[in-house]
Amino acid sequence: MEIPYIVTPRKDTGLFNSKIAIWLFLASEVMLFGGFFSAYIFLRLGADYPWPERTLPVLPGLINTFVLIFSSVTVVFAWASLKMRQWGKFQIYMAITVFCSLVFMVLKGIEYNVKFHHQAVRLKDYTVVEGHLGYKVKDGVKVEHGKQPTEDQLAKDAKGRKIEENLVNFEAAEFSFSTLRHHKPWVESIMARAADQKASITLAADLELKTSPEKTVSFKAGSPLTVELLDSVKEAHLAARENNGAVRTDNLREQWEKAHAANPGKRDWEIADQVAVDTAAIAGQLMPEQPSVIFKVEPPTVFSFKPRDVKEAAASADLRDGTNLKGKLVDSPMVFHYVDAIDFRHLVMEAERKGIDPKVAIENSWLLKESPELKKIWEKQQVALAQLTKELAAKGKEPTAKDKYRIGWQELAYYSVTKIEDVKITPGKYAMPKAKENFKEEFFGPDYKVREKVPHPDGKHFGAFPHLTVPREQVQFASKFAPAWNTYYAIYFTMTGLHGLHVVGGALVLAYYLFCGKRMYLSNPEWLANRVEVGGLFWHFVDLVWIFLFPILYLM
Repeated sequence: MEIPYIVTPRKDTGLFNSKIAIWLFLASEVMLFGGFFSAYIFLRLGADYPWPERTLPVLPGLINTFVLIFSSVTVVFAWASLKMRQWGKFQIYMAITVFCSLVFMVLKGIEYNVKFHHQAVRLKDYTVVEGHLGYKVKDGVKVEHGKQPTEDQLAKDAKGRKIEENLVNFEAAEFSFSTLRHHKPWVESIMARAADQKASITLAADLELKTSPEKTVSFKAGSPLTVELLDSVKEAHLAARENNGAVRTDNLREQWEKAHAANPGKRDWEIADQVAVDTAAIAGQLMPEQPSVIFKVEPPTVFSFKPRDVKEAAASADLRDGTNLKGKLVDSPMVFHYVDAIDFRHLVMEAERKGIDPKVAIENSWLLKESPELKKIWEKQQVALAQLTKELAAKGKEPTAKDKYRIGWQELAYYSVTKIEDVKITPGKYAMPKAKENFKEEFFGPDYKVREKVPHPDGKHFGAFPHLTVPREQVQFASKFAPAWNTYYAIYFTMTGLHGLHVVGGALVLAYYLFCGKRMYLSNPEWLANRVEVGGLFWHFVDLVWIFLFPILYLM
């Protein structure tokens, strides 16, 4: 049976089937993205921390805006070409549309990649430091201060990846592995580290476990740690749990039968308080369970873990797989080889809440006390701020909180290479002084290799971005610029990621029409034209969503 109104429109609505379907689908999409935009507004208005403003690179976002607008035009031309039965022109215009989608996703991928490699840390006093971490060098290698280690000097993990200087170092004298949850790769890395340090990890006490009521397995104290040993204990533990569960269930069933016999006619809920497992009666049938296994480390050895994998304290630490370490926390700093932004807005917010003068709070912050270089940069910022305040006062305006308390990478690069007496704003610009960006920096952020060659005004060293070592006890929260960092980035990745999926989905459909639509065109050109029209309507919606996303995320 032929389905009607695939090509020809209905007389009552003037629409063919797929066009009605796409409008219904787009209505649901409007509700979806409308919810996201509404959520963004409420989250921004109700934020309990300084909301990020103009933190995304504008140029790639602006290019993507014009790319999508241009692609919306070319998809209309592709549809019009089909209506005029010009297959060659259709191919050209549709190819341009698909190419534009690729350009959009490449630029978006670059933007995401930059975010996932940019580090931020919120200190205990709510100061925020941004930049790029250094990389851990091999044991015993010494690198001169201010110099970058060579590739051969860098430590690497089991997969050959460089390790950032952001590890929690814990000197362990004892490990307690979770029988059920121990993570095999972590166990293997712990064993490898112990072997490198000539340390032994051995079973702390004898274990005697049953795998069945008749069969027993034994593990002697002093047995070396292996994955196979932990798996054997796991197998025995699971067998014991299975047996003990069955024994308790059978005994409880017996207790219910006795309770019913002793209380005829009564309902379960009336006698429930009289029913319980008879632990004394089943004691001989139960098998010992072993939820954890303790190993001792001789001599105590320092093990390193990524911060997201461990919850550390002074004398103990817990890994995400349930492994517990006993010993002591040792020096575990975060090392920024390049600090490219500092932000005191959250510190000021907390200081004002407590009735403390913001300037006093900033002057007493750990960052300015411990980093003379950043303190000098802050002093230069105050000189520029005084000039800006005077300029704006003449117009009846005042600097924003971002002007007062945040130093971005362009400002920091400017202050680093400018003497304090030479700091000045550009009259009439009403903005803090900034280093000029090159084209690459518009997309990828600060170019450290280029700016590392810039001489300081003191004539003693080079580099626009300071180094900074942050002790672990000063770290309140640290993350890349990923959804975990704050609400802004969570909703940014959610909205732009979902929009990106729409771009990919729409591009795949249009590419199908481009590469596989010839047969449809030859059988019935109007059928393909209708399909392209429907695809074009979806593509226009994708463009419209971005036109809303770009200003609220990139410009506001």
